[in-house]
Amino acid sequence: MEGFKKFLLRGNLVELAVAVVIGAAFGTLVTNFVTAFITPLIALVGGQPDYRSLSFTVNGTAFPYGVFLTSAISFLIIATVVYFLVVLPVAKLLTLLQRKEEAITRDCPYCFGEIPNKATRCRFCTSEVEPVVL
Repeated sequence: MEGFKKFLLRGNLVELAVAVVIGAAFGTLVTNFVTAFITPLIALVGGQPDYRSLSFTVNGTAFPYGVFLTSAISFLIIATVVYFLVVLPVAKLLTLLQRKEEAITRDCPYCFGEIPNKATRCRFCTSEVEPVVL
């Protein structure tokens, strides 16, 4: 029983559970955003975006391909919204943060020690270096 308790309270399991719950909530948020705002905008431009009633019949068996078509269109719209409203802005933010971190120091051309950009002398080998102006 002690091993099971350790397994349940281990950090990775708790973090995974939190990630699943947050992911589900975020998925619901994005789906509702698309349903409330994006799909009506598309309907204004291109007509009704619901094709669930489309189907064909072969030997008395109905194939409702409209359900798949509606789901595929919804998936593409949701993926586009997530990419342009979440992935792209976060990637740009991370790039800006990395640039600021990288801009603080540089390598000494003589000993390859890490020195501040504004330094005029290396703190490791005491060689004179040109300061980097940003």
